Amino acid sequence: MSDISTLFVTRLYRAAINSVGASIDADELVNTCYSIAEDDEAGQDWCEANDFPGYTSYASLDDLPWRFPIFKDIVDALDKHVAAFAKDAQYDLGDRELKLNSLWINILPEGGIHTGHIHPHSVISGTTYVSMPEGASAIKFEDPRLPMMMAAPPRDADARPELRSFHYVQPDVGDVLLWESYLRHEVPMNMAEEERISVSFNYGWS
Repeated sequence: MSDISTLFVTRLYRAAINSVGASIDADELVNTCYSIAEDDEAGQDWCEANDFPGYTSYASLDDLPWRFPIFKDIVDALDKHVAAFAKDAQYDLGDRELKLNSLWINILPEGGIHTGHIHPHSVISGTTYVSMPEGASAIKFEDPRLPMMMAAPPRDADARPELRSFHYVQPDVGDVLLWESYLRHEVPMNMAEEERISVSFNYGWS
């Protein structure tokens, strides 16, 4: 009789941002993101220079929670979600803690993509979703073991979730997704006519 167990689990956390007692208004957040994008000339210039589709504040603004109260409220909520995820992951943090080290806006137009990447120098990464029009692309996660599977056959189309090489998660407005920062992910082409808006972030151990 065989005994097969699952090793080295990769966790993905999903919850509504307001489920921890926050009261973030979705319409106010949409308007704030657009206002920032319109005024952030340095961010616009960076996106143009780097052929980045749409807009991101990643390279231009690192103090959104200080500038805008709604982003401070977002960080207060994210701190609670990250603490819950860290507890589930059974991290032994010692006398250090997980702290936000970056937070930025993404506005992805029709036809825009974010290619596959990881988030170095962080422990937990994630995104909260501001606007997800019908047809907006899901986020795609890649099995971190995939580069080591050069000779492996493909999985069955109906393979169990924990055995699949890729996962697509279609979030709702107001959702928070959290994952460990080594997990490679991407946003496939946005097929919606309207823009897909999200706020991404990283937490480090300090």
